[in-house]
Amino acid sequence: MCPRRRRVPDLELPEWQQIIEREYEPWNRDHVVVDTAGQEPKESLALVLEAVTGHG
Repeated sequence: MCPRRRRVPDLELPEWQQIIEREYEPWNRDHVVVDTAGQEPKESLALVLEAVTGHG
């Protein structure tokens, strides 16, 4: 496996063990999922705007 490259200077990347041991909080409120496969960016944007504002 190739090591990850740091893209942000001085950003400390976690080790894999730190990632799997991390405590995660459940996400138990509504969220938006936009599947961008097979649609134009403007169509994805329209879905996001509709979700955020309530209209398309």
